[in-house]
Amino acid sequence: MLSVETHEASPWPDALDWEARAAEAAAAALALTPWAELANAAPLVEIAVRLTDDAEVHALNRDFRGRDKPTNVLSFPQVQADLLDTLSNSDDGEILLGDIVLARGTCVREAEEKGISIADHATHLIVHGTLHLVGYDHMDDPSAQAMEALEVKALASLGIANPYADQD
Repeated sequence: MLSVETHEASPWPDALDWEARAAEAAAAALALTPWAELANAAPLVEIAVRLTDDAEVHALNRDFRGRDKPTNVLSFPQVQADLLDTLSNSDDGEILLGDIVLARGTCVREAEEKGISIADHATHLIVHGTLHLVGYDHMDDPSAQAMEALEVKALASLGIANPYADQD
């Protein structure tokens, strides 16, 4: 069973149920992958979503990725990609798939620049982060196109417009 837990380390717009939004986004992304069965697997499959500020994400980006700047989202997979296929048959009671960390200031600024709501942008970033947790990346054009296509499809299932439409 998929469990998505959200922790607000710094204040985010409180008019939204971030726990429910994060759970919907992660489930929508996972459903489009070869590991969709993890959502209903016997072990509890957890994703932790941390909503924090730019300073914390900047430090994490510097310390773990060697990039001394803030970014909108970071993902920290806890399961090696080559072991994902074995998880649905695991007899472990709980599996931490990984952590997703979002930077409020960057997310708000990007949402304003795109003319979309912070909720929709953050949802996109959680979908993006979830795909990273199960091994997707955007290191080359074919990988980026495949990942973006999954993001667009997951967001559409949630009633959110294609975030890449204006980039074409």
